[in-house]
This record gives sequence, structure tokens and C-alpha cells, in this order.
Amino acid sequence: MVKKIIVSILIFSFALFSMAQSSESGGMPQLNPEFWISQIFWLILTFGILFISLSKFILPKISKNLEARKSEILENIETAEKQREESENKIKEYEKIIVNSKSEAKSYYNEIRQKTLADISKKQKIIEGEIEKEIKEAEKEINDLKNKAPEKINKIAIETSADLVKLLIGTEVNASSISAIVENISKKNKEKYYGF
Repeated sequence: MVKKIIVSILIFSFALFSMAQSSESGGMPQLNPEFWISQIFWLILTFGILFISLSKFILPKISKNLEARKSEILENIETAEKQREESENKIKEYEKIIVNSKSEAKSYYNEIRQKTLADISKKQKIIEGEIEKEIKEAEKEINDLKNKAPEKINKIAIETSADLVKLLIGTEVNASSISAIVENISKKNKEKYYGF
């Protein structure tokens, strides 16, 4: 390729030289055919050195840098793609963990709720049994008191009446006559006050 360039430059320079011979001399010194050969020599030498330095030193470095950047960019793209896939996988795992955690929490909640409701119903039955037992005992005590109340009331009424009569009259009255009167009044008012 260098040979083709040099040959074409030489042919072009000879053509210009021949054209310059035929033209008048004078004007600009660059167009004076007398200096063309030295100009062509320095032109070939300068561009040849420039071409060789570019093709041997500068262009390989530039192409090497371009290749290095291209490979680095491709590696960065591959790394970014891998990281994107990993992050998507992590997001999927995270979402799966959240779903599993929610379902486990729901099952724990339902299990604890079932146990709590069972405990509450068990304790409620026990408490209801105890309350019913206490109610029966209280009813029994009330019935006992109700059954014994007339006797106690009669006894208190007899004692009180005897004391009152003694205070009013000043002498003791026979207890049997007072008890007969109290029992007679008690029998008349028994249904009214005690319901039996």
C-alpha cells in the first residue's frame, strides 16, 4: 500500500513538473518547477515518517485501547446482567419468604385462636359448673334459712313477748301460753310471709 502511494505521488509530481516546464516562470516560489523536486522529496519524507509512525506506533495503541474499552464495556454489561438476574432472584426469594411468613403467621394465629377459644370454653364450663354449684348451695342455704326462719322468729317472738309482758305487768307469764299465741299467729300468717 505504501508503494502504491509513493508511485502515485511520483507520477503526479512528474506530471506537474512537465506542466510547470511549459508554463512561464515567476509568481509564487512553490509553483516554480525548479523547487518541485525538493518539495516532493520533503513531502514524501514527511508524510512517509508520519504514515509509518501512525501505522506502527499510534494506531495500534488506539486500536488496542478501543479493544480494551470494548472488552471492558462488554464485561461490565455481562456483570450488570448477572447482577440484575441475581437481584431479580433475590426479589423473588424475598417475595416467597414474605408469602411463606404471612401464611405461617396466619396458621399460628389460627392455631393460637383455636387453643384460646378451647381454653376459654373449657374454663367457661368449669366456671359455670362452679357458679351452678354455688347457686345450688346458696339456694339450699336459703331454703334451710327459710325453713328454720319461722322457728327462730317464733322463738325470738316468744322471748321478746315474755320480756315485754314482764316489763308491762311486772310478773312473769307462762312461756307455754305465749308460745301457743305466737304459734297460732304464725300459722295464720305463714303463707303470707313465707309462701308455704
